[in-house]
Order: sequence, then structure tokens, then C-alpha cells
Amino acid sequence: MKQIRKGILGFVLMMVLSVSLVAVSMAKKGGSPIGKMTKDQLIKLAESAAPASISKDATIMIPGEDGKPVEARKGTNGFTCMPDIDGQVTPDPICGDPAAWQWATDLMGGAEKPTNTVPGIAYMAKGGWHFEKDGKILMKEEPGAKLLTEPAHWMVFWPFDADTVGLPTMPNKMGVYVMWQGTPYAHLMVYQDPRKMGMMKKMK
Repeated sequence: MKQIRKGILGFVLMMVLSVSLVAVSMAKKGGSPIGKMTKDQLIKLAESAAPASISKDATIMIPGEDGKPVEARKGTNGFTCMPDIDGQVTPDPICGDPAAWQWATDLMGGAEKPTNTVPGIAYMAKGGWHFEKDGKILMKEEPGAKLLTEPAHWMVFWPFDADTVGLPTMPNKMGVYVMWQGTPYAHLMVYQDPRKMGMMKKMK
């Protein structure tokens, strides 16, 4: 059992490294404050991504002096939290389980489709952002696209089809929708407080 746990931990750390390098690269362009934060501040920010009942026992990965992620704290519940993933002016910490990190690594690596074999769960209690154009949410930036913030939410990374499950494909008053409908990376978005849907705004 210990060998299995070590194998899972090593696998997750490898995936986090892949995602972190992208975040560091973007941070240099987006003016992220992450590089100016202390270790304790980064840990606290990473923990803020998920409910305390989860983040208090999660592995915490933060940027090292060279920008590569280092383990600031070893966890015990399988979740791994990071203080930022997109390098924007406002950090967007995330905390996910191994399946969620597998999904994210496949996405960042350009895989045709995600390879996680069970649903992945990830939390972004500080919110995040997405690109939007012509009434659709884009998987990447395009000319004319707007960068919009998302309120606090959590995600289920599994092949969801909006037509099958009867859910919308854009943010709405219910607070639940399928993002990136029609792609292999379609997934479920759930707002922690649907009333904050109206707080979405264009980022400068």
C-alpha cells in the first residue's frame, strides 16, 4: 500500500510540474503577484482554493526560486493545492485530486482527449476566468475574445454532454453548466453561490 501511495504521489507531482511551468510562464506576462509572496503567504493562498476540511490535509505545491514547483507540505488525503494556475494579475488557486490533475495535464499537454479513468474533482474557491466570444466559452484565446472572471466554483472533470444531461453551456442563474460543450474536455462547472453569477466581469 505504501508503494502504491508513493507511486500516486510521484505521478501527481509530475503532473503538477507540467501545469506549474505553464503558470510560471504566463505569470511573467500577466503581472502575477505570486513571485513576490512569501512561502507562508503562498501556502495560505493555495489552501484557500478548497474547503478547509480538504485543504488542511492536502499536499501544497508552491513555486521555488527557479519557478519550478516544490513541495511545501506533504498531504494525506490525495488532494494537491497550488496558489495559482494562470499567472493573471489576480491569482486563481486550485486544489484537485489525482484524476483532476491528470485531466489538467492532458489539456496542457495537448492530448486529444483526457485520460483520467474516474471523475476528477477540483476546487477554485477564489474563482477563475475564461475567454468568451460570440456567446461561447473558448478553450483558448482568440482575436476579439473577452477575458471574463468566474466566481468561486468547483468542477467535475468527466465527459459531460449538455444535451444528454439537460444543462446549459453558459453561466446562468442555476449556477451549473457544461463548459466547452462538444469537445473531449467538456466538464461540469458548479458555482458555490449561484447568486454571484452576476458578479462576472471583464478582466482588464
